[in-house]
Amino acid sequence: MSKPIFTGAAVALVTPMKVDGSVNYEKLDELLEFQIKNGTDAIVACGTTGEASTLSHEEHLNVIRHTVEKVAKRVPVIAGTGSNSTETAIYLSKEAEKLGADALLLVTPYYNKATQKGLVEHFVKTAEAVKIPVILYNVPSRTGCNILPKTVKEINERAKNVVAIKEASGDISQIAMLASIMDEDFAIYSGNDDQIVPILSLGGLGVISVLSNVAPKETHDIVAAYLEGRIAESRKLQLEAFDLIKSLFCEVNPIPVKAAMNLMGLEAGPVRLPLTEMEAVNLERLKKSLENYGIKVNQNQVIKFNDLSKD
Repeated sequence: MSKPIFTGAAVALVTPMKVDGSVNYEKLDELLEFQIKNGTDAIVACGTTGEASTLSHEEHLNVIRHTVEKVAKRVPVIAGTGSNSTETAIYLSKEAEKLGADALLLVTPYYNKATQKGLVEHFVKTAEAVKIPVILYNVPSRTGCNILPKTVKEINERAKNVVAIKEASGDISQIAMLASIMDEDFAIYSGNDDQIVPILSLGGLGVISVLSNVAPKETHDIVAAYLEGRIAESRKLQLEAFDLIKSLFCEVNPIPVKAAMNLMGLEAGPVRLPLTEMEAVNLERLKKSLENYGIKVNQNQVIKFNDLSKD
């Protein structure tokens, strides 16, 4: 079996912003160090959580460049380079490869709502334009388009560097079907934080996580415990995080996770329009969930009750 891009928990990292809405590279450095220090197994730059859809191409590539340079091969860097335009996806993917990304994350084309045949051609042509590994990203709730298991298999057969999928369909039966028809070398990662353990039980290798932005060690530990055979412990950790996970998605991602990070003192900054700040009632819910999970909300610092943030 070939070595997977990563095993464990990859963070779908936010893109920190200044008050004026520009990218805050100083804070990005701090967030990258926070993640690596606390056991994150890989970094995803410019995914959905990174607000890729409202970054200019120049910003998008600058964030990838900055992330690659700062991480310096300590963990894999996976660049989000998907687009609803195949030409744009190819351009961003080739540039990310030049910048030193270890792998790419390609979201299903959104808005166009391609047929399954169109999905095959889109992903194959994009993957063939690069040599580094590619992870498909199936998130029909955001794109309006679902990658069926037989489509994944055809893409993988035609483009051998398509070696994994981030599955956020929420359909466990579909993911089980996918696992049953793919070779063991093909990695399945959960794209939903509330389904890490169920997908691991089907042979998944980890998660690409929003939760990891606020709880990197705990998210890593959910996967590590399961893969080390400590199933009950993994399940317990998954269920302990359940309420916080739900609060992190009580409004559209990444609105709540950026709010949570700001409450923790991680200074992720604002979201870009058309996203807006959280409604007051949801913000209170988020604060309660953070505190119940063991994270003290404080505008100036992060204090994890198990000393997560300390040396």
